[in-house]
Amino acid sequence: MSDIHTLRGLTTVSFYAADLAAAKKWYAELLGIDPYFEVPGYIEFRLGDYQHELGVIDSRYAPTGSATGPAGAVVYWHVDDVTATLEKLVSLGAKEHQAPTDRGEGFVTASVVDPFGNILGIMYNQHYLQVLDSAKKA
Repeated sequence: MSDIHTLRGLTTVSFYAADLAAAKKWYAELLGIDPYFEVPGYIEFRLGDYQHELGVIDSRYAPTGSATGPAGAVVYWHVDDVTATLEKLVSLGAKEHQAPTDRGEGFVTASVVDPFGNILGIMYNQHYLQVLDSAKKA
């Protein structure tokens, strides 16, 4: 078995925002933290159990042909309470994209479109909690 892995783990999820200052304020309020890294045109938050990174890039730097509205893959962040988190997101101005959906066997998903046009997925995921528990025991 090889020690080389094609995909080793999530490093940074990047969103685009036409108003980077507004996005910084909105995400800081949502997350309860300020970005840990900032350069002109880019901010980055480190969050969660594994300190994954959420980057927000000035949309002027989006690749040519990028979607200008909600599109593409949905990245789901584990949350302990999907309903409460969805309510918080909507109260901060996000629009519900997908209502909470029971996927069976301990999985519930939902998603919103943030005020900047990005899809933000949230999920209660029992496998995430199992991996977290295993990592704590190691």
